[in-house]
Amino acid sequence: MESIDNYNFSGKRALIRVDFNVPLDTDLNVTDNTRIKAAIPTIKKVLSHGGSVVLMSHLGRPKNGPETKFSLSNIVDEVSDLVGINVKFATDCIGNDIQKMVQNLQAGEILLLENLRFHREEKKGDDNFAKQLSELGDVYINDAFGTAHRAHASTTVIAQFFPNDKMFGYLIEKEIASVSKIMANSKKPVTAIIGGAKISSKIIIIENLLDKVDNIIIGGGMAYTFAKAQGGSVGNSLIEEDFIETAAIILKKAQTKGVQILIPTDSVAADNFSNEAKTLTCSTNNIPDGYMGLDIGEKAIAENVACILNSKTILWNGPMGVFEMSKFQKGTEEIARAVATATSNGAFSLVGGGDSVAAINKFNLANEVSHVSTGGGAMLEYLEGKELPGIQAIQG
Repeated sequence: MESIDNYNFSGKRALIRVDFNVPLDTDLNVTDNTRIKAAIPTIKKVLSHGGSVVLMSHLGRPKNGPETKFSLSNIVDEVSDLVGINVKFATDCIGNDIQKMVQNLQAGEILLLENLRFHREEKKGDDNFAKQLSELGDVYINDAFGTAHRAHASTTVIAQFFPNDKMFGYLIEKEIASVSKIMANSKKPVTAIIGGAKISSKIIIIENLLDKVDNIIIGGGMAYTFAKAQGGSVGNSLIEEDFIETAAIILKKAQTKGVQILIPTDSVAADNFSNEAKTLTCSTNNIPDGYMGLDIGEKAIAENVACILNSKTILWNGPMGVFEMSKFQKGTEEIARAVATATSNGAFSLVGGGDSVAAINKFNLANEVSHVSTGGGAMLEYLEGKELPGIQAIQG
């Protein structure tokens, strides 16, 4: 395994797996370029040291071959603007014509390949497809953390064809270092903020964190399964009946390990799932029938903010409520601002998971935290302690 900082890129073609799976509007314009921006430092590193760049990525979930709405041609202008160079585009990612384009690539130039997933072999992890891709570069750089948990041809299988010339890009290096600061090298107190709708999707993470953190703040829909496990009445709030016992076990484990779990003291409850709903603030353990908890209340906000501001290491995954509706966004916004304040006071903060990233962006605080992860699923699996194929392929 090489290091991007020590490798000599002069005269070399760097084949870089990026994650340019960005959202497009109905006119096929990029609406959020965060993932493209995240790859720019790696691309510029290669170019500034005399190399050329071949970029490969997927976009969306095409079902049966090429589809215009999933073509990476839609993002060429955005990539060109961000990197400051006119990016060339290849209408496929393998084949003789593409090989010729690559061979004609000069130092300082960039070629973006067409969507990898227009070929079914990509997701299948096909050896031959990976080999054809490998022939397009002298060195392989994986900088697509968002797909590192997938054993696809371009993220994992391809690495075997670069036994001595493979490495991580700056983005993946930062992602690995950030998770390591939470799981292995954290400064105490360590606080994990875990929100979202369902406890079932976060059980493994919570259990894995019990040996790593001092506090776990619970928010979102999953809070009501925990409240139910404590014997509370949660009205019509979202609960997972099959996981009430699991929640109770987690609470007992936390107590045994000396980990404080903060379940919202109070909630903003509504008589229906709507921004126009009738609302009231009440104890989370005593929500009236006909009402559902859709955000944390003022007391819970104050308790959570105090905990966050006292922390030196913070992980945030999942919102506190239905922040997409203005009536139920205060809890998530106040938590976001507390994380930003703690960071400015010297804490390390990692924000990851789609909804958390959406929230931190909504409140314009992405630059106020230590790191915003570009890989929701990959980050969660990494936090669960799983080995990610895309990481292993480089490290192994």
